Amino acid sequence: MLRTLSFICMSFGATVTSAQEFPITVEHAFGETTIEERPERVASVGWANHEVPLALGIVPVGFARASWGDDDGDGLLPWVIEKLDELNAEVPTLFDEGDGIDFEAVASTQPDVILAAYSGLSQSDYDTLSRIAPVIAYPEAAWTTTWRQMIRQNAAGLGMAEEGEAMVAEIEARIATARREHPELAGKTGMFVTHLDPRDLSTIGFYAAADQRVQFLTDIGMDTPQAVREASEAGKYSGRVSAERIDLFEDVDVVVTYGDQARLDELAKNPLIARFPAIARGSVVLLANDPMGTAANPTPLSIDYVLDDYLARLSAAATRGEVCRCCAPNGWQALRLFWDCCC
Repeated sequence: MLRTLSFICMSFGATVTSAQEFPITVEHAFGETTIEERPERVASVGWANHEVPLALGIVPVGFARASWGDDDGDGLLPWVIEKLDELNAEVPTLFDEGDGIDFEAVASTQPDVILAAYSGLSQSDYDTLSRIAPVIAYPEAAWTTTWRQMIRQNAAGLGMAEEGEAMVAEIEARIATARREHPELAGKTGMFVTHLDPRDLSTIGFYAAADQRVQFLTDIGMDTPQAVREASEAGKYSGRVSAERIDLFEDVDVVVTYGDQARLDELAKNPLIARFPAIARGSVVLLANDPMGTAANPTPLSIDYVLDDYLARLSAAATRGEVCRCCAPNGWQALRLFWDCCC
């Protein structure tokens, strides 16, 4: 069961004032942005950047409609709805980014600053948005911003760097607590597969070491497989390898991917995939297009909401195929495969 938010409404969500003085300058991949005075009207583009001001008690004037995990079609994820309700706020303008950034919609909200720390902005996007308002872009490369960087970069753009650091510390403490409850994940290797299509198994796509989905697995105690590290290119959030080299993934303990059981069953029949040990034994976490499906891509408000369930799924996948210490001495089924053991 998904947990409701319990810790996000802490000290860092209680105030919009800060001792930080203006003007402030924030460095990013396109150079630097100077904000002359404290922004009152905050907009955001890209994925989940609006969660930073919301967590800090600021209601944005507009942000991107949720394109993944929205199971009721309202463009909002449940933790965002909860936060808006807590702040007694109406739903702001939602930008449809299905075909790219809607610059006119962003401009119509008359923002004082545009947050885009986690996004895929091009130079052209950045230049266009900068004609509307100062833009806080990603620190290094498109779609490689971690949740920590997202908070720090966006909070800095709001003149709330200290509050951003407090938010990071609170979330890290929450993750550490959950991590201690799952020691079985320590040292296990996790790979996030982006592309396993039964109709085309010529390549295997994966999120690279720089992607925050992969880094989040590290946050919770898992390791990145050697093949993923070696195949990851600097500044790239994903990569591909030929399926003929599938033996490279022999050291993968858990695979995380998007899809359903029917697709996994179909893949398991393929003789090539049979050489991928983690998939062959069912050590797979399947994420659907629903709120839980965003678990692998952590954001400031979502982490507490989905963390426990995500860890439980990873734990179940990581222990499939292992000898069950309580069952084996009794002569029961000794392996955890596609079912749970007796305990």
